[in-house]
Amino acid sequence: MRLDYGILRAPARILFGNGQRAALGRVAAELGQRVLVCTDARFAATPQMQAIRDDLERHGLAVAVFDGTQPELPLSGIVDCATRFRDFDPQVVVGLGGGSCLDLAKLAALLLTHGGQLPDYYGEMKVPGPVLPVIAVPTTSGTGSEATPVAVLGDPSRAIKVGISSPHLIPHTAICDPELTLTCPAGLTAISGADALAHAVECFAAVERAGDPAMALTRVFVGKNALGDHLALSAIRLLFDHLPRAVEDGGDLEARSAVMLGATMAGLAFGSGGTSAAHALQYPVGAETGSAHGLGIAILLPHTIDFNLIQAPGAYADLARALGLSDAADDMAAARAFAAALRDLFARIGIPAGLDALNVDPAGFGRMAELAMGATRLVENNPRPLDAAAMRGILDMAMPEPRGKAAHA
Repeated sequence: MRLDYGILRAPARILFGNGQRAALGRVAAELGQRVLVCTDARFAATPQMQAIRDDLERHGLAVAVFDGTQPELPLSGIVDCATRFRDFDPQVVVGLGGGSCLDLAKLAALLLTHGGQLPDYYGEMKVPGPVLPVIAVPTTSGTGSEATPVAVLGDPSRAIKVGISSPHLIPHTAICDPELTLTCPAGLTAISGADALAHAVECFAAVERAGDPAMALTRVFVGKNALGDHLALSAIRLLFDHLPRAVEDGGDLEARSAVMLGATMAGLAFGSGGTSAAHALQYPVGAETGSAHGLGIAILLPHTIDFNLIQAPGAYADLARALGLSDAADDMAAARAFAAALRDLFARIGIPAGLDALNVDPAGFGRMAELAMGATRLVENNPRPLDAAAMRGILDMAMPEPRGKAAHA
């Protein structure tokens, strides 16, 4: 655990708990009179959506709904949303749904406030100032976007998904109501929860930089830090203890609550601490296979840990001891115990062990490794230095072939 330097960026308010969605109307009314709700077609047709709209209107708000959010958030959909509702002139933007809905709300707020083209903002710290206030209401437990400064989208001119990262994108308010996740299918619960766990693990194990007072003002991801460590560890405990229960019994509200709390804490942690190799590699793997973000992350994470612990076992050893998985004094032994426990957890919730489950072609690994290196903020955050050869080695390890494991060892 780091104690000498910490950064926390967070929404102005986080309302967490069963039934908290009922606060949305009052919260929105404090911020403006015209509300744009960004959701998807599935949620827009539910009784819950009608109840939420009724609540907003009871508070005297004019409400417009964009229900065209698509998976993996294509650039065209974001532009369509901002263009369609510019004349409505919203004063508040609500993201209601999974991670793509929350990211759409952030990026629509960005375009409606500052104009321009989204590629103008790709990368870090390029948003020139505050955006319209965003209220994030997640219906899945995974991305943590309700608490982060990051939004990810698909641009057809780019080989992999791209990110816009700025503290100005952090939602004004997050309303986290576990009851909204009760209908989330088991498979989506598993991969979303695994994504949240990866956020926390990669944040806790991120590279440790000197606590330069200017660092948090010049980069979004600062690496391992005291506040991120404590939030990440709390998230990991919650997810280890409750994610299998939430997958096995979607109606277990206690488990659902713990998983949502863990996902939000993980978002708070990595929103400043950052993620690393597994996320960098998933971008090209996901683009190549069309697979879900959380599934690719979950498959890759144990293999990136195997790579990292060779030179940087300490953080994983700390996790093993904190979770009661090992009392070994030797860091390497304790770190391997954590890696084994993580694999066991993922197997229990149905996560495949190798990239073969995504029908990925190993012939493309060299190109994927090069593309992964383009995610600079993630590559620089990894505790063990990365280059294209190392990325290729991790991909080889993630295929269930002795050749791949032997080549990397």
